[in-house]
Amino acid sequence: MSTRYPAGETLTRGERRALNLYLVSGLLLFILLMSFGLTMRLAQSAWIDITPNHFYQIMTAHGAGMVGTVGLASSAVMWFFLRKYVRLSLPVFVANYACFMLGAALLLGATFVGRFGGAWTFLYPLPVHSMGVWSAGAAAVFMVGYLVMGLGFLLFYLDAMRAIVRVYGNLGRALGLQWLFRGTVDPSHPATVVASTMVIIVNSLGILGGAVVLVMSLVNAYASEFVLDALFAKNLTYFFGHVFVNSSIYMAVIGVYELLPRYTGRPWSMSRPFLWAWAANTVLVLIVYPHHLLMDFAMPRWAMVIGQIASYGEGLPVFAATAYLVLTNVHRSGLRWRMPIVLIVLAIFGWSAGIVPAIIDGTISVNRVMHNTLWVPGHFHFYLLLGVLPMLLAFMYHLIGGRADEPISRGDELGLTAYLVGGLTFVGMFLAGGHASEPRRYAVHFAEWRPYDQVASIAAVLVIAAMLLFAARIARGLLRAPAELR
Repeated sequence: MSTRYPAGETLTRGERRALNLYLVSGLLLFILLMSFGLTMRLAQSAWIDITPNHFYQIMTAHGAGMVGTVGLASSAVMWFFLRKYVRLSLPVFVANYACFMLGAALLLGATFVGRFGGAWTFLYPLPVHSMGVWSAGAAAVFMVGYLVMGLGFLLFYLDAMRAIVRVYGNLGRALGLQWLFRGTVDPSHPATVVASTMVIIVNSLGILGGAVVLVMSLVNAYASEFVLDALFAKNLTYFFGHVFVNSSIYMAVIGVYELLPRYTGRPWSMSRPFLWAWAANTVLVLIVYPHHLLMDFAMPRWAMVIGQIASYGEGLPVFAATAYLVLTNVHRSGLRWRMPIVLIVLAIFGWSAGIVPAIIDGTISVNRVMHNTLWVPGHFHFYLLLGVLPMLLAFMYHLIGGRADEPISRGDELGLTAYLVGGLTFVGMFLAGGHASEPRRYAVHFAEWRPYDQVASIAAVLVIAAMLLFAARIARGLLRAPAELR
């Protein structure tokens, strides 16, 4: 059983400053982007009045920014724990942050100054066919912002890859492939290294795929005679987006593996089923994205079949291994319920529950009816809002130290209640609206749909209030972290 704060996690002054930049910036961006989401729901409720063009600018900034911010905060979790096992570069970690902030500034400038409203997907040929709403230059700035962000993440992954290969010889050995069929599994092989290796492999490929379609789209923006294959561009776009979101979840779950045994007092060691789960997901994450294109009749049938089959299997291996770890560690452990452990349990619930509507939507007969409704934002808000974000908050509460050994304060208890009630209600209104065939991406809703929007707006206020409380406590705590981490 490891100590609560192992010696290997001690931070230098420079490392602490860099980590605090990641976490505080992430918290502020989460609150800002949540306020964008609230604005959209208020507009759909007819409680405030904004033009459709402004609605789509806000939607674009919210979608692109939120996915990027989840990736930024999750990469901080991966960096913090992975550096115990391999030697990572602090300048590269800082460069990733700098690239992200520059990219975010370009995205916000493109949307709110350049009026780009083509959604995070920037689907070809939409960026340069705006019917005069935005210029090709605004679209180009948006896409350059993506490229700059991607460059930072790619540098981070390449540095982690270099460090892992130096210690373990190659990525296959780091992933534990040598133990899948034979041999005695080394019980001390770190789960953090396994998860990080999987993320490095899949997200490096995902980011490179996104870079290809972004560069081609940029060329098309200024050289219209350079024509892209629209279906190929869409495949690359959704490959990039789906892999990036999944990788953010898998970076965040590293915190669960590292922290849970410290609070339950239960040792945990490597196992063959765990290695099989991560090896399977390495493949499944790369091939599952066609379930986003089930309504595209021009897609090859074999790709549709792969997307359909992988949709049922992709979410299960790693989740099942993680859920088993959580349940066996918590059951009869006699743990004292503190903020990090409560947030971890909430995260596993949100992750598991969010997978269910995703798998339902991945069924072709359902997808044909539900995919362009609010059912889809319902499922991904579920596992991001109630799954990934609690994982990140658990990590942050752990870092602030002393409060982890004290009873949950009244303020934190109030925040947890508001967050859980607000979050469940918010995603529930998405799913209920989707079940009622409420379309997604509509700026204006009919009166019959507005009750869902209005309840969701109230729920969003609760979530944002809870996040403000969490952010204030965490930001204050990061400035006086426990001596063990200094």
